[in-house]
Amino acid sequence: MSAPPTAPDVASVVAAGQLDALGLSDPDVECVVDWSGPVQLPLHDEASVQAACGIMHVHGRAAGRPVPLAVDYASTVAGVLAAQGVLAATIARARGARVNSVRTSVAQAALLSVQQYLAAATADDPPEEVRAGLRPPFTTADGVRIEVETLNAEAWQRFWRALGAADSAIARGWWPFQQRFATATCGLPAALHDAVGAATHAEIRTAAEKTGISVLPVRDEPTGPMDLPACTLTHLPGSQPHRLPPPGALPLDGIVVVESTRRVQGPAAGHVLRMLGADVVRIEPPGGDPMRGVPPMVRDRSARYLALNAGKRVVELDLKTPGGCRGLRELVAEADVFLHNWAPGKAAQLGLDAQDLASSSPGLVYAWASGWGSAMGTDPPLGTDFLVQAHSGLAAAISKPAAPSLMTLTDVLGGLVCAQGVLAALLRRLRTGSGSRVDTSLLSAAGVVPRHRTDRRLHRTRDGFSVLPEGSTSDFADRREMPTEALVSRCADAGPPVAPVCTDLAELAADPRFRHALGHDGHTYVRTPWEFS
Repeated sequence: MSAPPTAPDVASVVAAGQLDALGLSDPDVECVVDWSGPVQLPLHDEASVQAACGIMHVHGRAAGRPVPLAVDYASTVAGVLAAQGVLAATIARARGARVNSVRTSVAQAALLSVQQYLAAATADDPPEEVRAGLRPPFTTADGVRIEVETLNAEAWQRFWRALGAADSAIARGWWPFQQRFATATCGLPAALHDAVGAATHAEIRTAAEKTGISVLPVRDEPTGPMDLPACTLTHLPGSQPHRLPPPGALPLDGIVVVESTRRVQGPAAGHVLRMLGADVVRIEPPGGDPMRGVPPMVRDRSARYLALNAGKRVVELDLKTPGGCRGLRELVAEADVFLHNWAPGKAAQLGLDAQDLASSSPGLVYAWASGWGSAMGTDPPLGTDFLVQAHSGLAAAISKPAAPSLMTLTDVLGGLVCAQGVLAALLRRLRTGSGSRVDTSLLSAAGVVPRHRTDRRLHRTRDGFSVLPEGSTSDFADRREMPTEALVSRCADAGPPVAPVCTDLAELAADPRFRHALGHDGHTYVRTPWEFS
């Protein structure tokens, strides 16, 4: 087997593949992807970016030490950012702006992928306590490794009681299980693993079906059901003469996006569109999104909520009522894009599906960011990050034995892929006047990540870890006795270059070498990852 392409090539290949699939194989906009961008560190490959920009730290939290991702995740994210930048610049050019090139970097992509964790680490509240325990996956009596999922405390309790687990263990396990999306850790009582280990896979599935829990086996091979386009655009009836205002400072200035989303994937898509200049109107239930009050806090709002939703306008509507649905229709009638990540069937139930809204909003871009799309039938399991990693084979590519990362890999990438589809649909509307339905999913986003595994090794230093260039056979007998920065400095003079491994996101946020990539407003946030010129 030939060696995999180097990381810059991975980003370029991903970007070209995405643009080609969207019919923009020969864009008029030059796109440059480099390693460091505005980060003032000598980053030189995927491993050094993962190390310096916090990915190894967040992915390794569940293990209690930095752990590399064995796939080129940061480079993949950079490739999607590059495709977004080209689409956005092409939109700007079509509106009369003088934009000829766009630049982004693998380091900025990595920082964007850990932005929630950066915000939490620099919030007003103290860092969360990491509870000891055993993380998923679970192993059944007949040796099947499984992931389980529920968003409902009562279903969690019913499932574990059906397996004979003690109420005390069930109660202790709920909070770390529920918060694993936010903390990238999940220390569960051993009693829960023992309960699964005492039952066969068939028995576990029966208990799950009876109690409303989703269960999927962890695929052992990195290849899975991946013959899916990252995003699909479908023509909607009716057309609208192009009504985009003249160009502004950013490519999407004057574009209005109405967003009804929760958790990570949907808000991340709206966040990207806002960074590109769109006016994003966020629909929240009466009283606001419950996520606003989840610690750690920045003044009166959750740091993680702010990481994805700062700068959006909020309108509170009760979509369980006819008046709330009517209010949403009125907002969408004045908007260019409607974006949601509702559960399958909810849009049709509310009378707010693409066909419903397109009839009164010709030219609308209607985007659904789902978990599984149509790949798992009409009654799919919960479409959440860790189940998708398990089923798609991404978990097998990440680590051996196969285990989903507790860093939200597909949630972040899924949001970016959805925003990419929206940009492609806006460009189509600009050229034809026609609206589009944009379908993306966590599963389709997982398929964007190349599955060539690279085993990356960390090296201990006196006060932390360092990483050598990929493929390097060099070693330093005295590296364990040297502070990390001293080793980095020594190797800068005498090679090969060594990258420090971030072990504290608060320290990363305060590092002056990141000041042009990160901003601070009560918490650390990631600056816009594109430069247009």
